[in-house]
Amino acid sequence: MLLQEKYPEEIKGILARFPHKKSAVLPLMHLAQEAYGFTSREAMREVADILELDPTHVLSLAGFYTLYYEEPVGKFVLEVCNDLACALRGADDFVEMASRKLDIPVEGTTNDGLFTLKTVMCLAACDRAPMLQCNLKFEEHLDEEKFDALISRLRAEAAAEKEDASIIEQISAFAK
Repeated sequence: MLLQEKYPEEIKGILARFPHKKSAVLPLMHLAQEAYGFTSREAMREVADILELDPTHVLSLAGFYTLYYEEPVGKFVLEVCNDLACALRGADDFVEMASRKLDIPVEGTTNDGLFTLKTVMCLAACDRAPMLQCNLKFEEHLDEEKFDALISRLRAEAAAEKEDASIIEQISAFAK
């Protein structure tokens, strides 16, 4: 069990916050997703084992909540709200444009692993559509120009993180 071996203190802290173990299921699912990059079936079984729950309970929660990814996703998950109110404000056209610009279908991930495009129902920002949520941050009143700027900014962030990691790796290698 990777979670229990790798994150015993985090698990202990999460469990301490809840009077009933079962109540810790969502925070433990977040921990599992952080550890694995998505909530794999194995990760959900681990959470169920920790909480002494039937695995189908955890699986059902992963299927219900859009913030739990049952398949690997990109570094940046772009979730475009396309419910009726947002669709009336251009969300469907926006999704088509984003799909074309990223060269991926909805529910797809770019070849470089940076972006996953999804549609979701109701992010509670109907008056600011077209809008999307990128890793829990809202981007609102979007159009093609703003989308291009967002993608450029996110690519630059990813490149900077990769460069920082490379520098740290070089320093570590030099220190040995």
